[in-house]
Amino acid sequence: MTKIARNTLLSLEEYAKQRPQIRVEAMRLKRIRSVYIGPNMTLQFENEATIRYQIQEMLRIEKTFDEAGIVDELDAYNPLIPDGNNLKCTQMIEFPDEDERKVRLSELVDIENRTYVQIQGSDRVYAIADEDLERANTEKTSSVHFSRFEFTAEMVTAIKNGAAIAMGSDHPNYNYRVDEIDPETQGSLIKDFF
Repeated sequence: MTKIARNTLLSLEEYAKQRPQIRVEAMRLKRIRSVYIGPNMTLQFENEATIRYQIQEMLRIEKTFDEAGIVDELDAYNPLIPDGNNLKCTQMIEFPDEDERKVRLSELVDIENRTYVQIQGSDRVYAIADEDLERANTEKTSSVHFSRFEFTAEMVTAIKNGAAIAMGSDHPNYNYRVDEIDPETQGSLIKDFF
């Protein structure tokens, strides 16, 4: 996939004008590209459009208009755009109650590495998580991880030919599976492969 270049971003002023329409489309895309694994895990699959929206929002929120700040945002978020033979996602582990969250995150150490995508007829592909920085330790995991799933050429061909995609977690304390993701979600994810 094409990485987002500095000269393709909207200025803060232009983004403010276009934001209502951009936001509607971004929220629609995020909904389509979300997979819920059990009651407390969401995999939000990223692409160029979702990352472009995230960058523009960060620049708006932080009121960043200097070149160095913009480049920093591009450097932080561009690696989350799929490369053509993988899927990339933001993995969110969500427990609304703060006390419960603390306990559960300590029980879910290594969940980010026990999350998988499985193409029909193939082995599970486990997440490669948090390549940018360590978000977990031996005592607890983080509630947010950035993950990449790498596929063989045969798996990509199967995906393009409509093979069912399953997703799940086989962590001993969080064992859930979606046997087949929503067809609209699958159709969107297929576009991540060239």
